[in-house]
Amino acid sequence: MKRKNSTFVFPIFQLISSCLFLSCASSTGGQRYVSKESSPDKEFVNPVFEPILADPTVMRDPVSGAFYAYGTQDDWGDGAGSRLVPVLKSSDLAEWKLIGSAFETRPNWKRSGGIWAPEAVYDNEKYYLYYAFSVWDDPNPGIGVATSDKPEGPFRDHGKIFDSKSIGVPNSIDPFMWAENGQKYLFWGSFNDGPKQGTYGVPLRDDGLQITDKNEKFKIAAGDLEAVIIHKRNNYYYFIGSRGSCCAGVNSTYHMVVGRSENLQGPYLDKEGRDLKERGNGTLLLQANERFVGVGHGSRIMTDDADDDWILYHGIDVAQGKVSSGASRRMLFLDKVEWVNDWPVIKGNIPSTEAQNKPYFKQGNDE
Repeated sequence: MKRKNSTFVFPIFQLISSCLFLSCASSTGGQRYVSKESSPDKEFVNPVFEPILADPTVMRDPVSGAFYAYGTQDDWGDGAGSRLVPVLKSSDLAEWKLIGSAFETRPNWKRSGGIWAPEAVYDNEKYYLYYAFSVWDDPNPGIGVATSDKPEGPFRDHGKIFDSKSIGVPNSIDPFMWAENGQKYLFWGSFNDGPKQGTYGVPLRDDGLQITDKNEKFKIAAGDLEAVIIHKRNNYYYFIGSRGSCCAGVNSTYHMVVGRSENLQGPYLDKEGRDLKERGNGTLLLQANERFVGVGHGSRIMTDDADDDWILYHGIDVAQGKVSSGASRRMLFLDKVEWVNDWPVIKGNIPSTEAQNKPYFKQGNDE
């Protein structure tokens, strides 16, 4: 999509040959894959949704218990045009159905651009959708926010929070919201090699619609990383970011790395003790395998009712890198996150391709 060549509030938050997979279209578009060797009721096989849900953000709605996923605006090549932030719904994180688009009309605070990398959270009986507004190689992209009374939308735009020029950070996209101890923070940032590049955080006002003061921003990672995720576990805050090209079809090199800190504002260090504010640092979390490439831009980590942790992210099948519109075919993936010596691990550091047990949720699995 974008850049190189290009506690807290509720989040709105597998090699098998192709002949082992069956695809069945949902009634509203998109598909899910089920292995002939798996049990559809209890197991899943990646990808969990296709053709596209890029830059996913996922939340469990505290009102209904259902899960909602939102992705970057894209033309799926199915004749429906460019969806203004597609919205998916699930009861278990593994089977997803397209239910609509978050926006009815494109925000108007930029003359042109797409709605990229949404970030959805629930707070004070409202659903917030932070988003990037940008075009490729945009000299002045920015971040806005919209709200809704329902997780499926439609979302009402509240306009720009800041753009690159006003905040002093080039390529200001990829928002992520974090809140604790009564204070909200907006994290953002993306690929750039200029002197002010990097991933930053800044406090938000209580209403979550504006920042407090741009001079309060702080840097936590270098500009060779993007798509920030913050996760807190035990005594550490974890930074997960993506590096490489996200959107070059089968040539995409996206992968995810991690660092951790005892302080939200950093410094975030990898296993070797290297600061993520320096380019090239970070401990590998996920990379391509022989079947799937361009794996990255994950959702925040989510915990099921068996205390297992999961992350969703996008990836590209090497057998089909793009759709007819020319958009990279960035499908939705799900994998378990395990913890070894207080570091997150995805098995083999690669996307799973074999059938595995679904996340366990009482509401979704026991009804």
